[in-house]
Amino acid sequence: MLKRVHFPRSALPYLLVAPQILITLVFFIWPASQAVYQSFLIEDAFGLSTEFVWFENFELLVDDEQYLQSFGRTIFFSAAVALLSMSAALVLAGFADRVVRGATAYRTLMIWPYAVAPVLAGALWVFMFNPTLGIFPFLLDMVGIDWNHYLNGTHAMMLVIFAAAWKQIAYNFLFYLAAMQSIPRSLIEAAAIDGAGPVRRFVDHIFPLISPTTFFLLVINAVYAFFDTFGIIHAVTQGGPANSTTILVYKVFNDGFVGLDLGGSAAQSVILMVLVIAMTVVQFRYIERKVEY
Repeated sequence: MLKRVHFPRSALPYLLVAPQILITLVFFIWPASQAVYQSFLIEDAFGLSTEFVWFENFELLVDDEQYLQSFGRTIFFSAAVALLSMSAALVLAGFADRVVRGATAYRTLMIWPYAVAPVLAGALWVFMFNPTLGIFPFLLDMVGIDWNHYLNGTHAMMLVIFAAAWKQIAYNFLFYLAAMQSIPRSLIEAAAIDGAGPVRRFVDHIFPLISPTTFFLLVINAVYAFFDTFGIIHAVTQGGPANSTTILVYKVFNDGFVGLDLGGSAAQSVILMVLVIAMTVVQFRYIERKVEY
C-alpha cells in the first residue's frame, strides 16, 4: 500500500511563480484585453472622442478589399516561409546527423543565425539584393533577370520570404536534429543491413518517425510568419511596393500608427490573436492524441 505524502505548505512556490505571472498579466493579458475593448470603439486620431459601435469595425473589415487581399497574401507568405525554412532545416539536420568529426562546431554555426534580430536580418538581405550595390542583382543580371524589389511586387515578396525563412532555419534545425538523434540507432542500422541506402532510410524510416516534430514546427512557423516577421518586412520593403508585401501584422501597424484608425487596427489585432489561439489549440490537441496513443 502506497503511503500518502503530505508536503508542508509554503509561500516559496508562489513567490517564485509571481514574477512570471506579473509579466504575463502586464505584457500579455492586459494589452490583449485593451485590444478587444478598443475593437468595439471608433476613436478620433487624438483619442479625444470615443463612440461604442459594437461589431462595426469587424463588419468594415469583411467588406474591405485591401484587408481581404492582405489576408490571402499572409496565407501565401506563411505557407512559403514554413515550407522553405522547414525543408532547408530538414536537409541540413540530415547532414548534421551524419557528421562525426567537428560536429559540435558545425551545429553551433548552424544555430547562430537565430540570434540575429529580425530587423538586422532584413537589413542584411536588403544590402545583398540592393539593385545598385547588391551582389545578387549583379549575378541575376548576368542571366537576364532585372532584379528590383523596389518596383516589382513579386521580387519584393520573394525577398521577404527568403529573409524570413533564412531567419527561421536555425530554429527548425535544432528541433529536427534533436528528433533525428532520438531515433534508435539500431533501427537505422537494421535498415542499412537490409540494403536500404541513405535516401531510402530517410524517406521510409527517419521522416515518418519525426512527423510529430514536423507538425509542431509547421504550427510554430505559421505563427512566426504571422507575427514575428514585422521587423523583416519593415526593414526590407515597408509593405511595398503598392502594398504587395503588406501582410496582416504590418497592416495592423499601418492602419493604427500611420492611418490612426485605432478601432479598425484593434479589430485586426483581435482577429490575428484568434487565429494564433486556434492554431495553438490544434497543436496541443494533436500532441495530446499522440501522447494517448
